[in-house]
Amino acid sequence: MQFLIANWYLVLVAIVSGGLLMLPTLKQAAAGGGPNAVPTGEAVRLINREKATLIDVSEAAAYAAGHAIGARNVPLSTLESAPKGLPANKTLPLLVIGGPGVNVNRAAGMLRKAGYADVRTVVGGLNAWRDASLPIEKSA
Repeated sequence: MQFLIANWYLVLVAIVSGGLLMLPTLKQAAAGGGPNAVPTGEAVRLINREKATLIDVSEAAAYAAGHAIGARNVPLSTLESAPKGLPANKTLPLLVIGGPGVNVNRAAGMLRKAGYADVRTVVGGLNAWRDASLPIEKSA
């Protein structure tokens, strides 16, 4: 104990460095990361090769302002009440994407609870989609 008191600055450095090492993991979790999260490149591969459906859980106004081409809009607020726009085949992969501030992990959990077998989130959401220079469209 006396060592810790005499060398408090070493303890402080260890705590700060540990926190900084965890920062990328925390950022990924906040941006829709997690065990079932995929980067944008993998999302495109799933769409092209495994017939994955891209579900945008942003509200209608945010969806109209800009969304990934081909994404179906199923707002998070309507997800529990038997939403339209979800595929009937529950075995095909679903990719959940959203704009800043949208809790895609919550949406993915709701979809799993509804019986969809393969639900994944797109890491970084719509911002990562734009950063990867993937096509965005606006609704009229």
